[in-house]
Amino acid sequence: MADPTADVSASSTTDWPKTDSGIPIAPLYTAESLNGWDAASQLGEPGKPPYTRGVYPTMYRGKLWTMRQYAGFGTAASTNERFKFLLQAGQTGLSCAFDLPTQMGYDSDHPRAEGEVGKVGVAIDSMADMRILLSGLPLDKVSTSMTINSTGAILLLMYELVAEEQGVPASAISGTIQNDLLKEYIARGTYIYPPRPSMRVITDIFEYCSKHVPKWNTISISGYHIREAGSTAVQEIAFTIANAIAYVQAAVDAGLKVDDFAPRLSFFWNGHNNFFEEVAKFRAARRMWYRIMTDRFGAQKESSKLLRFHTQTGGSTLTAQQPLNNVVRVAIQSMAAVLGGTQSLHTNGYDEAISLPTEEAARIALRTQQIIGYESGVADTPDPLAGSYFVEKLTDEVEALAWQYIERIDEMGGAVSAIEQGFQMDEIEQAAYEYTKSIDDDERVIVGVNKFKVDVEPEPKAFPIDPKLQVEQVASLKKFKADRDTKLVETKLADVTAAARGTQNLLYPMKEALRANATLGEVSDALREVFGVYQP
Repeated sequence: MADPTADVSASSTTDWPKTDSGIPIAPLYTAESLNGWDAASQLGEPGKPPYTRGVYPTMYRGKLWTMRQYAGFGTAASTNERFKFLLQAGQTGLSCAFDLPTQMGYDSDHPRAEGEVGKVGVAIDSMADMRILLSGLPLDKVSTSMTINSTGAILLLMYELVAEEQGVPASAISGTIQNDLLKEYIARGTYIYPPRPSMRVITDIFEYCSKHVPKWNTISISGYHIREAGSTAVQEIAFTIANAIAYVQAAVDAGLKVDDFAPRLSFFWNGHNNFFEEVAKFRAARRMWYRIMTDRFGAQKESSKLLRFHTQTGGSTLTAQQPLNNVVRVAIQSMAAVLGGTQSLHTNGYDEAISLPTEEAARIALRTQQIIGYESGVADTPDPLAGSYFVEKLTDEVEALAWQYIERIDEMGGAVSAIEQGFQMDEIEQAAYEYTKSIDDDERVIVGVNKFKVDVEPEPKAFPIDPKLQVEQVASLKKFKADRDTKLVETKLADVTAAARGTQNLLYPMKEALRANATLGEVSDALREVFGVYQP
């Protein structure tokens, strides 16, 4: 049988539906669609190169993915309560969001923190806050993902210090810090220092954790926010993998051996609505990373070649109109992530286009994962879509387009140089514009937004934020500062600044400064003094 797409003129494909990345979808896929395709080199078996089918041989038959629900709002005490609520509901891993001042390296009493304390995450100024955040949690048993970048090293060290106080050695704690600064310049904006000093902090974290915190994922190289900024699926994996190449190269250039740190690298992808393209995206990314680590960096350990990843359903796909429709969107996105082989999954609350998730929304989001895991049957065999003519063809097409982007970035001198030239940002802006225009022109249907609308929307139940929160947080911080040895803090902060001017690993003096009760903002300022602040 002939390939159904082979004798169709290029011009006729303009009428075909397209994926979010603009890949035309043929009317039919048959064996001929994979003409020349080699199952051994392109597909393999689960847990074996090129890992298209998954990084582990049995995937979810032995253990389901880690079920995480993003939590973090207001004070450390309120977030600790939400953590315990989610663990009691069956969650298997913690995931913490931090407020903007914490992300930007400012204490809650800083003028720039005004109006933002505790708004989009938890406020963590000091070791006292971190102790409250982690109170009563089994740090030797539960893994914790912290969505933090510029101040990632500080939050990791605080977590390690609290664990030590609880009698849990650093070698026993597990989790992830996002620690992906390059995507902040590309898509999100919570950067502090310029790119090159930021790369130094990141490689220092790699080295420190390889020696002291071996079970910690030192970076979650994130396509999530690139996609949230408006990229296509192809751009999401291409720009993210290009960033990953830059991180690995920077670590190698700093003298680290690739097999000493690469096994703890992890990735963070977005889950969107175009179901089959999302599945193809996850599979293609895994295969690409195997080839990059094998051919480009000469990794010897198989664990260095595994693209292990967390997925979060797409925040930008949630609608404030008819918000209960988001339950269905989240279920579709979650199923795509599972069929794509995710190691961990966060499902958004249906009300997150309106506010932070209520307890009801968080519970439904977690139950969505549990129903997929325990009732749907999709976890019974690894990569159940393998061999589908459509899925394998689409996986190849997504990969080929992503390689084209990576080659262009290589020609520019790598991800950092491309960022400095504004390349990724321009590409994402164009993709976001085209996506939004397709909705405005009714070429793309968003249920409840530009089609199937209702005349009257019920008043949503929004998560409440206490207006007194900032006042109470600042008062707590003031007391913390008053009770400490100020001269000791100043000495330890001077050590951080001296280390930044030199070449030693920054995490050692930073840890001692935090142990002496320096605050997150003060440690960040000690680095700002040397590195400066990035201005695009």
